[in-house]
Amino acid sequence: MPFLAHLEELRWRLVRSVIAILIFAIAIFYFTDWITTNVFLAMAKPDFPIFELFCKAFGICTEEIAINLQSIQMSGQFSTNLMMAIVGGFILAFPFVFYQIWSFIKPGLRQNEIKSARGLVLFVSVLFFLGVAFGYFVVAPLSVQFLGNWKMTDAIQNNITINSYLKTIVTTVLFTGLFFLLPVVIFIFSKLGLVTPTFLKKYRKHAFVVVLIISAIITPPDLFTQIIVSIPILFLYELGILISKNIERKRIKDGLQ
Repeated sequence: MPFLAHLEELRWRLVRSVIAILIFAIAIFYFTDWITTNVFLAMAKPDFPIFELFCKAFGICTEEIAINLQSIQMSGQFSTNLMMAIVGGFILAFPFVFYQIWSFIKPGLRQNEIKSARGLVLFVSVLFFLGVAFGYFVVAPLSVQFLGNWKMTDAIQNNITINSYLKTIVTTVLFTGLFFLLPVVIFIFSKLGLVTPTFLKKYRKHAFVVVLIISAIITPPDLFTQIIVSIPILFLYELGILISKNIERKRIKDGLQ
């Protein structure tokens, strides 16, 4: 295809992706009341699943988080609602968006590369939603619980804006979902020859430090939560090493190295 034809193809892929995101965003916007109450505000309740699990398993029980949510700007609730809908729309439409990206890249690959990447859309989507689920059920509620209950002194009350509250949850969930795509990043870099299993093993300790830094960024500043977040990311790094090994083995078998 000529260069302009590629641009036209990319444009329509992007248009389809945006339409999919908007469809889900409109649905979220329509059900705002239910979603806000049952999906987001539920994290401030002691009966949220992760709090009940900690209470039964470790005896660490959480009382209802003492925060008063408010909106202090005229457009505060509307802009927050819009942000929630768009980010939520992207999360729900992610498999379709990634499929559009993959469909644009796929024709430029060799047949053996396409064969080795079979099932990539499903694999990426599953990893992303596992990350989103981990972010929603573990990381975000622990962040809300820690930050919502933290007080410099009892004389200062936590009157938190709804924008700050929802932004903390939404960004945490989204970034956790994206971080779970680490094996996919390693897969791509390995296919391009930018990393090898030897390289990944050699710099494993450095990677662990980076993972801890990332965990500190997306979680509240308490060691327990950071360790909980680090464990699955480290596991995914080890999975990436296995993927890189498999790619190198196939490359040697095909006589490319």
